[in-house]
Amino acid sequence: MSNHDHDDIIDAAIRILLEVDRQMTISFSPGGVSIRFPTTRRLAEYLGIPHYYVLPQFGAMERDGLITRIERVGISTTTAGTEQILKLMAERYRERAEEILGEEIFQALQARADDKG
Repeated sequence: MSNHDHDDIIDAAIRILLEVDRQMTISFSPGGVSIRFPTTRRLAEYLGIPHYYVLPQFGAMERDGLITRIERVGISTTTAGTEQILKLMAERYRERAEEILGEEIFQALQARADDKG
């Protein structure tokens, strides 16, 4: 699968973070930046589909190196996943992202993701 095959799930995650929750959890490490994803159940509910339809999508995203799932911790983006989520945010939800994160922080996140990608 290409990264674009995952755009619907990533787009739904972005909308939950920016429009519903109006907050994001971002982690920084020497390896890069990761963004916490909504749970699989939350995404399924938001999309109006059964939970078991979302699970294979997340498995594919994990195999494609976009996310990591840790039992009882949650789902976060990898470096490649962070690049993808920030790219879609910039293309589709720039105004909302800048409202939540601030223009300077959003730009800094994009620059940091680009440096590590």
